[in-house]
Formats: sequence, C-alpha cells, structure tokens
Amino acid sequence: NQSLDDSPYKVGGSRFFELGMAWQTRVFKNSNFLRLNYGLSFQFNGLKPKDNQYFVANGNQTELQEFQYDLKKAKLRMDNLVFPVHFEFGSSKIKNTEHSIRYSTRKKFKLGVGGYAGFNLSTRQKLKYDIDGNNVKDKIKRNYNTPNVVYGLSTYAGFGDTLLYVKYDLSPIFKDATVEQHNISLGLRFHL
Repeated sequence: NQSLDDSPYKVGGSRFFELGMAWQTRVFKNSNFLRLNYGLSFQFNGLKPKDNQYFVANGNQTELQEFQYDLKKAKLRMDNLVFPVHFEFGSSKIKNTEHSIRYSTRKKFKLGVGGYAGFNLSTRQKLKYDIDGNNVKDKIKRNYNTPNVVYGLSTYAGFGDTLLYVKYDLSPIFKDATVEQHNISLGLRFHL
C-alpha cells in the first residue's frame, strides 16, 4: 500500500546489471518458433538509501539507520550467480549450408518468458563521507541477512539484438524482515 515515492531507496540510483552467456535449443524438431533459452549469468543488484541512511544488521533484522556523518554515497550491492531459463517465441530465418542448418533471429521479433534461480555470492556496503575534511571510504562485506538462494521471474521482448527486459525477484531482499521487500528491475537486454 505504498507508492515508489514512499520507497526508502533512490529509484534512479538503485541499479541492476546482469552479464551472462546463453544457449538456445529448439523445442520442436521441424520448427524454430519456440526455443528454450538457458545459460548462466552474474547479477549485480544495488540499492541506494535516501535521507543519509545506511544499512545495519541487528541480529536477524537488517534496517536503515541515520548515519552520524553527512554521506556522499551509501550503496548496498548483492552479487548473484544465477541460471536463467526462458521459453523464447518468435520467427526466424533458416540458413542451410552443406554441413549444417542454422536459424537466425536477427532483425526478428522475440518474446522470452521464464525465470532464474541461483546463489548469492557476496553482499557488501560502500559508504563515502568526510570526517574533519578527510575523505573516508568504507567497504563492508557482510551478509546483511540476504538469502543464500535467489530466484525470480523475468521476461524480455523486442526486435533483433536489443530487447526490453523486466525481472522480479521472488526471493526477498532480506530474510525474516518485518517488511518483506523484493527487487523489480526494468532495462535493456543486448544479445551479442
């Protein structure tokens, strides 16, 4: 029952990046309209809190607290290794050679629907602030009650190698939190 304006995080400053490799397998023998797209990826989820706050782990609860100095930057980053699987729909162009048959989806519409599951590799917080005119940079590596196993839903759609991408983490950001929170990410996906 809240809007994005009520979020304790900077929407524009909180970022998501994913880099991975994917393979495709036709689902049907004589058609490439439906494909299974699968692979492995590294995901980087970053949260930037508002109002000079930072993350503090108190037992099994992770909460935002006011920082004692004026923060130039506060960011929590969760690094995950995931295994995405999507059913991809769309036409393709067949390329026959003497030794093989290949299907190309270049400049064709694609729609992928699926999800991912994997593991949290690390969680860290970066803080930048000044004390008596001296720049201080803290990098704190802890688990901050983030789950060891991550999973969610994702979809993509577009033409050619540039697609619109949306992902929703079904696993919560913090385990056993009093307010359950989930990441939702929107961006571009590039097939290289």
